[in-house]
Amino acid sequence: MRIPLSWLREYVDLPATETGRDVQAKLISAGLEVETVEHLGADLKGPLVVGQVLTIEELEGFKKPIRFCTVDVGRANGTGEPQEIVCGARNFAVGDKVVVVLPGATLPGGFSISARKTYGKTSHGMICSADELGMGDDGTHGIIVLPPETEVGKDAIELLELVDEVLDIAVTANRGDCLSIRGVARETAIAYGLPLRDPALLDVPGPNAFGYPVKVDDPAGCDRFTARTVTGLSPEARSPIWLKRRLQKVGMRPISLAVDVTNYVMMELGQPLHAYDRSLVQGTIGVRRAEEGEKIVTLDGVERKLHAEDLVITDDRGPIGLAGVMGGADTEIADHDDLEKSTGDVVIEAAHFDQVSIARTARRHKLSSEASRRFERGVDPQAAAAAAQRTVDLLVLLAGGTAEAGVTEVIAPTAPHTITAPADHPDKVAGVTYGRETVVRRLQEVGCDVYGSSAAWNASLGGGGRATGGKDELIVTVPSWRPDLTDANDLAEEVIRLEGYENLPSTLPKPPAGRGLTARQRLHRRIGRALAGAGYVEALNYPFVSEQVFDQLGLEADDPARRVVKLVNPLSDEEPALRTSLLPGLLGALRRNDGRGSHDLALFETGLVFRPREEQRVAANLPVDRRPSEADVAALDAALPDQPRHVAVVLTGAREQAGWWGKGRAADWADTVEAARTVAREAGAELGVRKGQYGPWHPGRCAELTVTVDGEDRIIGHAGELHPRVLKALGLPARSCAMELDLDALEQVGDDIPQAPGISTFPVATQDVALVVDAFVPASDVEAALREGAGELLESIRLFDVYENAEQLGEGRKSLAYALRFRATDRTLTVDEASAARESAVTLASDRTGAVLRG
Repeated sequence: MRIPLSWLREYVDLPATETGRDVQAKLISAGLEVETVEHLGADLKGPLVVGQVLTIEELEGFKKPIRFCTVDVGRANGTGEPQEIVCGARNFAVGDKVVVVLPGATLPGGFSISARKTYGKTSHGMICSADELGMGDDGTHGIIVLPPETEVGKDAIELLELVDEVLDIAVTANRGDCLSIRGVARETAIAYGLPLRDPALLDVPGPNAFGYPVKVDDPAGCDRFTARTVTGLSPEARSPIWLKRRLQKVGMRPISLAVDVTNYVMMELGQPLHAYDRSLVQGTIGVRRAEEGEKIVTLDGVERKLHAEDLVITDDRGPIGLAGVMGGADTEIADHDDLEKSTGDVVIEAAHFDQVSIARTARRHKLSSEASRRFERGVDPQAAAAAAQRTVDLLVLLAGGTAEAGVTEVIAPTAPHTITAPADHPDKVAGVTYGRETVVRRLQEVGCDVYGSSAAWNASLGGGGRATGGKDELIVTVPSWRPDLTDANDLAEEVIRLEGYENLPSTLPKPPAGRGLTARQRLHRRIGRALAGAGYVEALNYPFVSEQVFDQLGLEADDPARRVVKLVNPLSDEEPALRTSLLPGLLGALRRNDGRGSHDLALFETGLVFRPREEQRVAANLPVDRRPSEADVAALDAALPDQPRHVAVVLTGAREQAGWWGKGRAADWADTVEAARTVAREAGAELGVRKGQYGPWHPGRCAELTVTVDGEDRIIGHAGELHPRVLKALGLPARSCAMELDLDALEQVGDDIPQAPGISTFPVATQDVALVVDAFVPASDVEAALREGAGELLESIRLFDVYENAEQLGEGRKSLAYALRFRATDRTLTVDEASAARESAVTLASDRTGAVLRG
């Protein structure tokens, strides 16, 4: 909302020394967001005067029309002789009064004026347009033509009010009252402690039976409708300069007198109005909901198909306006340039419409107007009659019309809104002791009627002070122009902002001591630190995916991961679903970084994945008038998808860099398996690794990650090298590897208690064994058999060599070499004991896998 300081001063007697910056500081302190203060005419310097065109000579031989004019500027040029000026505009004629800038002047933007030769003539100044003077759009896009009665030689800077300050206020959605000069003047008066001359305090005649007929069929959508009629308007009447200039300063374009007056009153009082050409209105004006499929052509020339929820203004023909949004073309008042169609009789509408209805209509038709902006935020219903009267008065004054005696008012009875609140409630909210007197004074300043509750009032009468036995409560009736004041907290906010937010003490809250991190949080942090220590970099990705990515990952058509939760309002139509795996996001990050020159990458992420439940439920709306019960929260949780937490890593390029220490090593599938084991160690869980095949992984280089639950192996993830088809589909480097596992499942079988390493005082006995097995036998199966066969004396087992040679081992055979470490907790093992344990392990491995000792 743009607020000219000169207009504001009409209603508040601000000190003459107060500048726009001073007012800005006061209003910001009171809670209004004043974004800028624009200094109109700050770099404008005269002489700028009114002149009368005496002669016009058309110059020939140029690409565009050029005119050589003589203009009478009185004694402003010091000689009284006509001023010779070259001008290219054509919207003025001999005898017209125009604005002339003389040599020595400076126009907005630092444009200096001097006599100069152009088009074969010497031009001593300029005939000015509104744009050249920084006045804004006046609808003509040409030279300013002043009223014939304007005095020649008069100072045009003063006449056109070119020097002013304009405050640009970003009005929040709850402060519709500040979308008017009246509302901002009220806030200014409060901020300065000055009286307000309320422009809405007018003598308004009461309704009678002679007014224009109006019928309201939907009182819920329109609870107040005022209609007034003015007849005999002069079709030649024009908006005066002061009216046009005020509209331009608030950002509106002058159109015609009747329209300009309604816009002026709307900006002044905040009440949207509409003027109908009475000769074009047929019968009774009505207010109702539209019939589905009805059509109307609005003032912008667009034919609109109406919805059954749209509130419309009608006459006997049907809709003639979208209520509170925009009028219809059928009853439009003609522009003043069209004298044949200009009307002498108008019907003024000042109504109050439902906020929600107007907001929905404006959005449904993508039609935001100055009127709808105000109705959406709340308009003072009590101002309708005053706004209609103000409009009538201005039309009579400026166009010589006559106000008809008939006054129509259709009002749906409503009671004022009353709030009961403790007198010390603002004190408790702000943590400051304001006192009852300050609270009452501040609420009265914003227009509230404040009374004490009976207990407190009786106590104050009897004891001369605050009630001691009862609660001191205030009964507050909020003003009609503040529909945003609905409860005690709103009243507290009014007191606090007027007392000054800057006066609130800066104190740190003292929360109770917490219980620290949960076991789940501690585990996630340990895993993050462990993976970071292993050389991985954490990447945080959005949890949104496209369903096409599952085809790129090579998932089967019936894979559970393809069942996704779709978003109703996704950020991007290309990714409308929630992820069921961390890999799409991580692989996307891998591709972007590789494309930007980082070819040696190791990334990890921990995060939630989302899986729809078998039974689909609709979440209920939680209550807002009380704390949700445990049952309410449980019902809400039951409607949500399952959200297990996963951990995943991706690798490509070199795992160990080459240098003087060696050739380095490329990342491979074994690194992803080791990352999974690192995670399992932090969770205190035993992780099984065996050969597997799933989705995006290479079938010969994929490991299943398992845990034992109730004696059965449960697959919780996979690790290995990605399939070449997947790498090609996703644009990833060759031999990229990945791992993903269910972190929640790992946590369930793990032991969160940190385990200190066992330290024995007895020596270890190491036995190596090399077993030859068929090439298809997994090393994990051999290791499991060795571990079980060795018994309790086995401390650890490690595969340290894999050897394949058809000449020595035979076709389709391989050698697996393991290091077995034996140790007893109470004695030193003998060679026989260690050898016996080794032989037992080899025997069981031979029975289960067909392994034979090599050599």
